[in-house]
Amino acid sequence: QVQLVESGGGLVQAGGSLRLSCAASGRTFSRYVMGWFRQAPGKEREFVSAILWSGGARTYADSVKGRFTISRDNAKNTVYLQMNSLKPEDTAVYFCAAGPRLMTDDREYDYWGQGTQVTVSS
Repeated sequence: QVQLVESGGGLVQAGGSLRLSCAASGRTFSRYVMGWFRQAPGKEREFVSAILWSGGARTYADSVKGRFTISRDNAKNTVYLQMNSLKPEDTAVYFCAAGPRLMTDDREYDYWGQGTQVTVSS
C-alpha cells in the first residue's frame, strides 16, 4: 500500500517555475514507478512524466520536454517535478501516481494522490 501527498502547486506568471513534490508513505516506495499526470478543466487527465524506481529511466510528454524534469529521492520517499518556462496551457491539477511499470497510460497506475493546483497566468 502506498499513500501519496502532493505539494508545491500555486499561481505563477508565464515563464516562471514551480517545483512539485510528492511524498509517499509505505515501505515499498522504491519499487514503484512514479508518474505525474495533470488534468485541466473540461479535459481528460493526461500523462506528464514518469520515472523508473532506480531513477535511471525517465519519460516525458512532448508538451513538457525540455521544460520539466522529474526526479526522485528514494531515501526521502519523494518524487519531484521541476517545472520551468511555464505556460498558461500548463494550468491544471497535477497528480502523482505509483505503478509497477514505466507507462504513460494512467490505467497502469495503482495509487494516486489528491492533486495540487498549478495556475499559470499570462
